[in-house]
Amino acid sequence: MFDNLRSEIKAIKEKDPAARSTLEIFLCYPGFYALLFHRVSHWLWNHSLKLLARMNSNLARFLTGIEIHPGATFGKRVFIDHGMGVVVGETAIVGDDVLIYQGVILGGTSTEKTKRHPTVERGVIIGAGAKVMGNITIGEYSKIGTGAVVLKDVPPESTCVGVPGRIVKRKGVSHKEVDLDHGKLPDPVADAIRTLEEHLKENDERFKILFEKHEICFADDIRDEQEDLEDLFKK
Repeated sequence: MFDNLRSEIKAIKEKDPAARSTLEIFLCYPGFYALLFHRVSHWLWNHSLKLLARMNSNLARFLTGIEIHPGATFGKRVFIDHGMGVVVGETAIVGDDVLIYQGVILGGTSTEKTKRHPTVERGVIIGAGAKVMGNITIGEYSKIGTGAVVLKDVPPESTCVGVPGRIVKRKGVSHKEVDLDHGKLPDPVADAIRTLEEHLKENDERFKILFEKHEICFADDIRDEQEDLEDLFKK
């Protein structure tokens, strides 16, 4: 038990540069408390003491602002940073060394009593406000961008950003250190917009050359512009 606590505290120190001491983590980290409460709730849940488990999880929610269903499964060295507004559903599975920021939802998309919540594998980082919904799998060492809405499986060692989530592969990433630089996440939507802008600029240059070649000037009057275009098409 004490070895597990030491490993949890060590993981927090590695993932949060603001953590200055073990005592500070014990006294001031709601994510640490939420997981301690959850270990108890999960044990009660698995031993058919479901009402007590729900009561304990509600107490943890009141104290920490983090709602974890007693049925959810958590691995070792999971860290919930800040944590306010985090919600984890009943059938969610969270692997070892996962980092979860505030406002994250691991939610379900079905009313059937089956596996309806995400499986988050080892080493995943889930950015603030991200929504991971349904019985999907987030592959190990993947990164979910801030505010992303993930509705499909994410392959291992990938980055998922946007609404809905779009997957961008990452290769050759070292897993020895935790990468917290969310500012360097790729943005496929912005890339597409930049490509369109470049295409429009190229077209503008072509039109400019075409107008100069046929000695056509832009007129202030719309009618003159239409006549110039008609002359151009006749040529």
